[in-house]
Amino acid sequence: MTVLATSRWRLKQPSIIPGFGLTLGFSLAYLSLIILIPLVGLVWRTTSMGWQPFLTVLTDERTLAALYVSFGTALIAALVNAVFGVLICWILVRYDFPGRRVIDAMVDLPFALPTAVAGIALAALYAPNGWIGSLFMPFGLRIAFTPWGIIIALIFIGLPFVVRTVQPVMEEIDREVEEAAATLGANRFQTVFKVLLPGLAPAVLTGFALAFARGVGEYGSVVFIAGNIPYVSEIAPLLIVIRLEEFNYAGATAIASIMLAISFAMLLVINLIQIWSRRRYGHG
Repeated sequence: MTVLATSRWRLKQPSIIPGFGLTLGFSLAYLSLIILIPLVGLVWRTTSMGWQPFLTVLTDERTLAALYVSFGTALIAALVNAVFGVLICWILVRYDFPGRRVIDAMVDLPFALPTAVAGIALAALYAPNGWIGSLFMPFGLRIAFTPWGIIIALIFIGLPFVVRTVQPVMEEIDREVEEAAATLGANRFQTVFKVLLPGLAPAVLTGFALAFARGVGEYGSVVFIAGNIPYVSEIAPLLIVIRLEEFNYAGATAIASIMLAISFAMLLVINLIQIWSRRRYGHG
């Protein structure tokens, strides 16, 4: 009886941080208003149009081409950011050099810069007569107003997600780990790929997922440099806007629902890989 009474007293003992019920209710209400209700409304509007019109939108060649461009370019940009973001983190964390703080601050520039401004600036730089684009034109390489321009824009806006996710984790890795690996006979290649990267894998995957998710739904920085050519460089968010301007609300919601379903599926796969990585390398 004494043990039972003690356990009940512990269950009823108030938390150190009060207000759990109030904060939980506020959090659920906020998430419902901002996220759940709009998503439910989107799905409801899509299901109300019937399966046949939905399949018509899904199998439309222009819709498939726009989805391919959006997800394909976002995937390539996220992969590039995952590689070079880790390299930038390595330089910022492991080396002290003049201008390091400036470079560290420049990483956050895409966060502060309006996406439309970024798109106009990138389009001006990579246009055929731009400072950078003109260097590639003699080789027949056109960057702006092609899918390559979209990839450039998505790399620009997605890089901070990888750097700011990996950097704190890399700062926690002691240099003694590298020295111990060298003492045991590991070369630099083995130290990086067998000692350091396994510990960084969950953070790299998280940064990759954030950059990919941002790239799929990006509009402002892409629309100016993409060229917006149907079946070539037209992204799915732009096609949604076009359908809305045509007052084709059913088609717009159908495309949005398709993007939502594909995004959820890909993020689910990435999260499963993250869970496996944490268990595999002992990070929770």
